[in-house]
Parts: sequence; structure tokens; C-alpha cells
Amino acid sequence: MHVNPAEILYWSTMLASILSAAAGVLDARGKQFDLFGVMIIAFCAALGGGTLRDVILDRPVFWVKDSSYLVFTWLGAILTFYLARWIKLSSRWFVVPDAIALGLYTVAGTHAALVLGNDWLVASFMGVITGVAGGILRDILLNQEPLVFQGPLYATASWAGSVLFIILFHQKTDPVAATVAAGILIAMVRLLAVRWNLVLPRYREKQH
Repeated sequence: MHVNPAEILYWSTMLASILSAAAGVLDARGKQFDLFGVMIIAFCAALGGGTLRDVILDRPVFWVKDSSYLVFTWLGAILTFYLARWIKLSSRWFVVPDAIALGLYTVAGTHAALVLGNDWLVASFMGVITGVAGGILRDILLNQEPLVFQGPLYATASWAGSVLFIILFHQKTDPVAATVAAGILIAMVRLLAVRWNLVLPRYREKQH
């Protein structure tokens, strides 16, 4: 059976939108935001990275072209908003969907840049931007330090998976296999980094 790569990436990105929206709502649960505020947080978390990517690549912004992304993002946000009011959710429900969404968004962003003819370095950076920029916007709106700048291997996991996807893409690997392999690598590196608190070296000035 022939598999359309564009269709795979479309639905994986849609899933990532729902997961990112849910993660954003859970991360905001201590801020006492109303439903409108939660929906704005979900929008930035889920769609902010892809928006920045499309602006940089000078192509139509994906959720403007297809408003289904808005619908699914806000449905995911509203569902999580009310579910969290009825059930006490553990913090792992933020980390796991965020890690999965990071993998899916990174692959989608990398592929978008590759099909436009960009080289591997630009494509990998576009993948990272797609994966992490939404989280940066989310954290800024929540008045907290962006997780990507000081948390366990966030952008690093994204970049590693992006490079793997580029290698598989140029080797003409089956698109489903390439997407799954890169997505799993990103999610696993991120989750293991959280589990073992693996971080990059941090900037410290020499003490005199």
C-alpha cells in the first residue's frame, strides 16, 4: 500500500497540536487562568513554533491555511482544562505529552524545510524551532524561565532527532519508518534526560 508522506506528517502534526495544547494547560494549572487564558496558552504552546518556522521559510502559516489545527488545539485545551478540574493529574502528564509532541513537531519542521530545498543545517534548525519555540512562548506567558534554556536536554533531543530524520530522508527511507524512528529518539532522549536530570554545561563566571 502506498503511503503519502504529506498525509503522515499532517496527522502527526495534528496529534502534536493536541498534545502540546494539553501539556500547556497542565503546565498552567497553578496560575488560576480562566478558560480564555488557557486557550491562549494552548495556542502559543501548540502552534507558536510552526508559525515562526513558516514565517522564516516565507510560506503560508499552516494553521491559517488549515484552521483544523485551531479546532483540534482548542478542543484538546478545553478537554484538558475540565478534566484537570475533576481529576488530580500528576506532573508526568505534562512531561510525557510534551516529549511526544516535541518529536512530532521536530520531524514536521525538518521535513518542511527539506522539501523547500534547504540544506541539512537549516532544515535541522527549522526542526528545532518548530519543536521548542512554542514552549518558549508558553513559559514566557506563564512568567517562568523557559524550560528549553535550563531544563534536561530539550533542544538537544530535538536536534538529535532532526539530524536522524535528515539522514533517513536522504537515504530514501520509508517515510513512516523515518518519522517513527526520529520521533522515538527525540521522546526517549527527552524522557531519559528528565528521569536522570541530564543537562548541558551551564554558564558560570569564574569566581575570584
